[in-house]
Amino acid sequence: MGYAGGTLANPTYHRMGDHTESFQVDFDPAVLSYEALLEIFWKGHNPCASAWSRQYMSAIFYHSDAQKKAAESARDRVAEKRGAVKTPILPVGTFTRAEDYHQKYELRNESELSKELAALFGSDGEFVDSTAVARANAAVAGVLPRERLLKEVDRYGLGEAGRKRLLAYAK
Repeated sequence: MGYAGGTLANPTYHRMGDHTESFQVDFDPAVLSYEALLEIFWKGHNPCASAWSRQYMSAIFYHSDAQKKAAESARDRVAEKRGAVKTPILPVGTFTRAEDYHQKYELRNESELSKELAALFGSDGEFVDSTAVARANAAVAGVLPRERLLKEVDRYGLGEAGRKRLLAYAK
């Protein structure tokens, strides 16, 4: 979770300038292609709706000309099916990590489970960057399907109480 696409140095939630709240996806293209990520993105929101603010707009921020071209191509395919696409495709500029209290927000609101997971990591940065923690956050938010969580939960390193707490969120 962080801020991208703007010009203000060191943005914060209360001093965002022209940045947009965003998240950066680190991915292995040998496992999941950029094009596959774009397909997930386009299915996850209404690309024909106008943003009501720069802070909360849906956008694709690209890191290279190749990513820009792939995003534009995917946008054009969506436009053929849905009509005018209003989702901007913009250079990322600098991605600035948001304040700690914005990271893994849903999970941090479940203090016992969050503490148990945090204890498995050497730093808050490792906690925030962990795939297991991201998946646990998705489970707590109710967006990770139960079947998927059941396949993964044993890899998270939780004790039995934490495992049961996490599974209680699975829908």
